[in-house]
Amino acid sequence: MNLGRPVELRQLAYFVAIADEGGFARAAEALHVGQPAVSQQLRRLERELGVVLFERTTRRVRLTAEGDRLLPEARAVLAAAERTRRLAAELAGASSLRLGTSPAPGRRLPGLLAAIASRAPDLRVRLSTVKLADRLASVRSGVLDAALVRDVAHAPGLELLALWTDPVVVALPGGHPLTATETVRLGDLGDLPVRLADPRANPPFHRLVAAAFEAAGIDPPAGPPFTSLRETIADLAHAAPSWTLFYEVGPPPPMPGVAYRRLAAPVSTTYLAVPAGPPSPAIRQLLAATHDLERGSAVGLTTWVS
Repeated sequence: MNLGRPVELRQLAYFVAIADEGGFARAAEALHVGQPAVSQQLRRLERELGVVLFERTTRRVRLTAEGDRLLPEARAVLAAAERTRRLAAELAGASSLRLGTSPAPGRRLPGLLAAIASRAPDLRVRLSTVKLADRLASVRSGVLDAALVRDVAHAPGLELLALWTDPVVVALPGGHPLTATETVRLGDLGDLPVRLADPRANPPFHRLVAAAFEAAGIDPPAGPPFTSLRETIADLAHAAPSWTLFYEVGPPPPMPGVAYRRLAAPVSTTYLAVPAGPPSPAIRQLLAATHDLERGSAVGLTTWVS
């Protein structure tokens, strides 16, 4: 065993995830990280402990005898770390909330922060803008108290509390017949090429869209790839007819020749990812502020749809 470097909680969490999920690929998917990161951290853990934890073959991954004996100890360490984090949060009271958000958090975040300030003026909210995988990992490790995430189906070790839903926006050629209505159905778009980003850029959104296409019974032809929103919209205005869809995060870029409409389905759900168990006082304040915000919310696409 390498006594010069302590074992990291993240390494233990990855070890437990591999054992629970039955493989590296499934563990990486459950943890919302890349498989190379899971493999690398497991190798480091084995090196630092001086034992092999899994038998690896081309067909399966199985715990070794040593791994089987160490697994309950790893679970105990992670549970103790979580108890310590919760105790520290209780001792700190509701004085601060470390909240993870996406780089494009959407139109509701300012209102939510205002609602929290109105309900709990002494609660200091500290925002951390990081990618999805880092948000979830930071909540698991206790670096963040909670994180806002969109359309995440599951997050092992965390609870996902549904906060609100938002429409998904479709961008169409300005002269398309569907622009005559404020709401568009996916089933009416099946013959028009669609511009989609690489699934790896946003796996939850890709799963949401794929499930919606299947539910609508369409398989639209692939158009040019979605790059950035502004570049894609600009190209859509001048290239051969196509369409794209994206989260509503605020008024989209105005572009002559492009019309924006609300999709009837799917809708995007925003969750609050929190540690499992009773919520801390700060989380309870956030949830109460969300209810305040939802009761007073009347924001819609009609303010900017053209």
